[in-house]
Amino acid sequence: MPTRIRGKRTPDGLAPVPPSQVDSPPDDKSAMVSLSASRVFSQWLAPSSSAQRVRASQSLLAVLIYVAFAAVQHAEVLAGLVDLHASMWLSAFYLGGSLGFYAVVRSGLNERLGSDPSLTLPQMVLGVLAAVGSYAITGPARGAVMSLLVLVLVFGMFALRPRQARDLALFACALLGATMVWKGITDPARYPPAVEAVHLLFAVIILASVGTLTARMAVIRARLRGQKADLEHALAQIRLLASRDELTGLSNRRHMNELMAIEKARQRRTGQPMAVALLDIDWFKRINDTYGHSGGDLVLKTFAQLTRDSLRTTDVMGRWGGEEFLLMLPDTTATDAMACVDRMRTQLARLSADAIAPGLRVTFSAGVAAVNSADEFEAAIERADQAMYRAKVQGRNCTVVA
Repeated sequence: MPTRIRGKRTPDGLAPVPPSQVDSPPDDKSAMVSLSASRVFSQWLAPSSSAQRVRASQSLLAVLIYVAFAAVQHAEVLAGLVDLHASMWLSAFYLGGSLGFYAVVRSGLNERLGSDPSLTLPQMVLGVLAAVGSYAITGPARGAVMSLLVLVLVFGMFALRPRQARDLALFACALLGATMVWKGITDPARYPPAVEAVHLLFAVIILASVGTLTARMAVIRARLRGQKADLEHALAQIRLLASRDELTGLSNRRHMNELMAIEKARQRRTGQPMAVALLDIDWFKRINDTYGHSGGDLVLKTFAQLTRDSLRTTDVMGRWGGEEFLLMLPDTTATDAMACVDRMRTQLARLSADAIAPGLRVTFSAGVAAVNSADEFEAAIERADQAMYRAKVQGRNCTVVA
C-alpha cells in the first residue's frame, strides 16, 4: 500500500507539512502528560536530601495511620457508637494537622524551625490530643483508645530527649485524667465514674511505664551518639597518624609514596614536567649532640614550617627519614625546582635560631632531579639523592641538579 503523505492544498498542488507541524499521535501526548505528572509527584514525595526523605516518609506514615484511624472511627459512627458531627470535627483536626506537618517537612521549612527538623514533639502532641479527643467521643469502646497513647509514646522512643519523654507522658496522663473527670461529671451514664477511675489507674501505670522506657532509651541513644563521636574522632586521629609525621606535621614516607603514584599517573596523561628534590639538614647529628634531642626536634619543626609556608598548594613536602625531606613539584622543570629550593634556602637564612641556641645557623643541602615521563619515582629520587651527596661534598648549604 503506498504511503500517504500529509500536507495542505496550494495552487500548485499538495505541499507537504513540515515535520514540526505534524500533530503527535494522541497516545504520545497522553503519555508525555502522564510522565510529567508522575515526575512532579515523585519529586514531591521524594526530597533531594536523604535526611529529608526519611523525615518525609515518617510524616507520610503518620498521615496513613491517621487515615486508618479515621476509617475505624467512621465504622464506629455507622455502628452508632460515636456521634457523626463529633467524629467529623475530630477527623478534620488530626488529618489536617498530620497533612500540615507533612507539607512543612516536604517544603523544607522544618529545617528552619528549630533544633528538631523531624518535628517529633509537636507531632506527638497532636497524637496525644487526637487520642484523648477520641476517648472523649467514643463512649463504650473508649478503652481501646488508650492503646493509641502507648503507640504515640513509642514513636517518640527513638527521637525524644529524656526530659521530653517524661514531660510528654505527664501531659498525656494529665489530659486523659482531666477528660475522664469531665466526662464522668457531664455524662455519667456513658462514662461511669467508677469505670473512669479504673481506666485512669491503668492509664497512669501504662503511660508511666512507657514514658520511663522512652526516657531510658533516650539516655542510651545519647550515650551511643557520644561513643560514635569519640570513635569518629579516634578514626580521624588514626588516619592522620597514618599519613602524617607526628613531629613535623608533614606527609610521612608512606603517604608520600601514595601521592607520588597519583601524581605519576597524572603526568602520564598530561605530559607535564615534574621534579623532585631531596633536602638534608646540614650537621644535624652535631646539633643533636650539642643541643639534645629537644633542640634537634625544634630544628626539624621549624624547618618543616618554613618549607610548608613557601610552597604552592600543588607542591608536597614530606619527611623522608631522620633529617631528610622529600619535595615533589608537579608541573615544574628541574631548573625551576632549583630556583624554588634556593628561595627556601634564602628564607631559612633569614630565620633566627636563637630560640634553640644563640648564634646557631641552620642550613641544608639539596639534590634536584627531573622526573621524566618514562621514569619511575624511585629512579628520580635515586638521582636526587646522588646529587644531594655531591652538594654535601661540595661544602654543604647548596643545591645540585642531577
